[in-house]
Amino acid sequence: QVQLAESGGGLVQPGGSLRLSCVASGSIFGINVMGWHRQAPGKQRELVATKRSGGITNYAEYVKGRFTISRDNAKNTVYLQMNSLKPEDTAVYYCSARVYHTAYDYTDWWGQGTQVTVSS
Repeated sequence: QVQLAESGGGLVQPGGSLRLSCVASGSIFGINVMGWHRQAPGKQRELVATKRSGGITNYAEYVKGRFTISRDNAKNTVYLQMNSLKPEDTAVYYCSARVYHTAYDYTDWWGQGTQVTVSS
């Protein structure tokens, strides 16, 4: 079993910033990709950003230049720094991780989500 524990969500005014954190714990041999997705009410879950253990990052177009994903591989932790937040960024943000249990076997895990609300 693996647990992903997210923190850092909350209410922020437009133009403000938040930093999300996600720590993976449990039966972990290694972690390849860690990332963030989000789901707004009435919409499908969508990619925000991912980061591979080797450093390659991937961002959705609508967050480029505003959000930054980073990782601490030694701590199995991924962060999402969100700046210049807009009301349309309001959503539940989910952490994800591709966790290897052996050198060849992996499972994709999801956190329970943290609410981010951007409103004045």
